[in-house]
Amino acid sequence: MRSKGSAQCGLVLLSLWLCIQSVPISVDKAQKKPEAEELEPPKSADTGLHYDRYLREVIEYLEKDPHFREKLKNTNMDDIKQGKLSKELDFVHHNFRTKLDELKREEMNRLRMLIKAKHDIQEGNGHAVDHQALLKQFEHLNHMNPDTFEVEDLDNLIQSATKDLENFDKDHHDEFKKYEMMKEHERRERLKHMNEEDRKKEEQHYEEMKKKHADHPKINHPGSEDQLKEVWQEADGLDPEDFDPKTFFKMHDSNGDGFFDESELEALFTKELEKVYNPENEEDDMVEMEEERLRMREHVMNEVDTNKDRLVSLSEFMAATKKEGFNDKDEWETIDQNPFYTEEELREYEMQLANEESDINEKSVELQKQREDLERKQEELNAQKLGLKQAMEEMERLKADNAKTVGNPPVPGGEPAPVVPANSQPLPPGHQQQDVPVLGHS
Repeated sequence: MRSKGSAQCGLVLLSLWLCIQSVPISVDKAQKKPEAEELEPPKSADTGLHYDRYLREVIEYLEKDPHFREKLKNTNMDDIKQGKLSKELDFVHHNFRTKLDELKREEMNRLRMLIKAKHDIQEGNGHAVDHQALLKQFEHLNHMNPDTFEVEDLDNLIQSATKDLENFDKDHHDEFKKYEMMKEHERRERLKHMNEEDRKKEEQHYEEMKKKHADHPKINHPGSEDQLKEVWQEADGLDPEDFDPKTFFKMHDSNGDGFFDESELEALFTKELEKVYNPENEEDDMVEMEEERLRMREHVMNEVDTNKDRLVSLSEFMAATKKEGFNDKDEWETIDQNPFYTEEELREYEMQLANEESDINEKSVELQKQREDLERKQEELNAQKLGLKQAMEEMERLKADNAKTVGNPPVPGGEPAPVVPANSQPLPPGHQQQDVPVLGHS
């Protein structure tokens, strides 16, 4: 989850805007036409959006057009968010427009397959299909025109990515909250099924682990002078007395673009997090560590990122070091000191789980009845098949018996019928046959 939150794109095309600041622009379309070469796999970090690849490939193709790059260089953040930059798509070279058309058609095909799969799964589970939710998958493009990439497509892409990235951290917090409540719910359920002695031991162990987890060195406030100096000393091996903010920034701007993106910023908190969390310790939860890292990053961004582009420039960083809060000596309060939920929220969550479990049980009973009905019908069919098989065997046996007695049919009493010469006439009824003397014999 953290890797999704550390997206380098910032707010959609903002990363592109930053990439070209140091790139010399030479626009001379008469001398050389741009070539729409094949893209390499996108190198920037995954934004976590379901249309991430489409977003990054569109950005990379637009970056290759000299006119669009020059306009982007002189466009501020508000203009990008308001869609003014989208109108410049009309001036992008035909070769790139053709490639953008291909990208859109590929994205449309991907979405169609995705929607069909979700639709089939929901119907297969007996759930009502939420068509409105499925249509939201298309909000980042104009699906009414599936063949060409137009101004409206770029505008939709900017607006959707801006909104989705801004909501990403909130969604992450909601997921973590559910994780914490589920963990506590499962712990309490285990206690219910223990005897009194085991329950006391378990609760004692739980309290010991909590106390052990809380016993750690002081956590410096993220972004404070003490926190940065600790990185300067522990990670960089330099004397804290020689701490220089500008040098520090350049040392930890790993890609050298003049900005701290979210991943570079979060890397600065590793030393603080190691004071609290160790993957080898039973009492430390690594999911909580990643949530702590996110909280630290959000805190620094709120304090330092004045233009809200999800990036910290050198000027913003230097300005922050001159603020009063830079010398904050207070200890940072960790998650265990700031619970994510209340008892009331936990009870509501448990009621929701109980309702879901009840629904599942009802569905299970219904499915069991259907299974029993099917098994009963199967038994009836098997019995019918067996009866039919026996009847067929009996018919075959009778046919075989008849075939054996065709030349000598049986008569009542079990005696075989007398053989009558072929040219003899049958005797009238009641007439007895008499012996006829044979000539030549006395």
